[in-house]
Amino acid sequence: MQLTPSPVKQLALLHDLPVLQPHTLKDIDIQNELAAYMADVMVVAAYGLILPQAVLQLPRYGCLNIHASLLPRWRGAAPIQRAILAGDTETGITVMQMDAGLDTGDMLLKKSCAISAQDNGATLHDKLAILGAEAIVEALHLLEQGQLMPVQQDNTLATYAAKLNRAEAEIDWTQSAAHISCAVRAYNPFPAATTTLNATPIKIWQASVRHDLSGVSGTVLAVEKNAIIVACRQGALCLEVLQRPNAKALPAAQFIQGFAVHPGDRCVSTI
Repeated sequence: MQLTPSPVKQLALLHDLPVLQPHTLKDIDIQNELAAYMADVMVVAAYGLILPQAVLQLPRYGCLNIHASLLPRWRGAAPIQRAILAGDTETGITVMQMDAGLDTGDMLLKKSCAISAQDNGATLHDKLAILGAEAIVEALHLLEQGQLMPVQQDNTLATYAAKLNRAEAEIDWTQSAAHISCAVRAYNPFPAATTTLNATPIKIWQASVRHDLSGVSGTVLAVEKNAIIVACRQGALCLEVLQRPNAKALPAAQFIQGFAVHPGDRCVSTI
């Protein structure tokens, strides 16, 4: 319950760099404070607030955003999770020139990144964080040399990455096992894929697909040593890491030791 500075702020303070934390950038006083720096460029990363046009125009070369997708695919708040949820096999970083729209500005530099079958929201975030850091350093170097060439986005190819919410992470067992598997990965670590098993809400942290099994959607088909197997509309999902309320996430082998599950039990959702 103690307010703790982020690692970025801690590092900045360590090097006596000023840290501004305005609640809004619409305030004329903060705009004047920013203008006083006479910055060549402003770099924006996961800021979460809309920058007013007055702020976008302050730096000599405008504002550059490090966006975690290959624009124009997945504009918006949750590009990492939406890419996994959609079953994309590739994503990346786009350094873009910010404008008044939502991730609609000209593209300045792109770096691709494969999405593996094991990637979840956390692991892909970490990969893209490293790639984004490399990309912005390269982009600033090219900007300094006058070699950063803007490319307009094709708006007809744009998709929207809506902000995540807890309700959407409740598993709908009438969907295919492949889709639910993507959802489990996408919603790890937030908001976490959930279901109700034997009247108990359960979080699913890791799962895999079985295409050779079928049954009534949401029915437990088998309880094996390392997985609880649940039927989906197409195929079945092997629940491999699960978590009960007020307990730790556990591999299925340990989970079933303290939580009775039998074939024929039902996983349900309120969807």
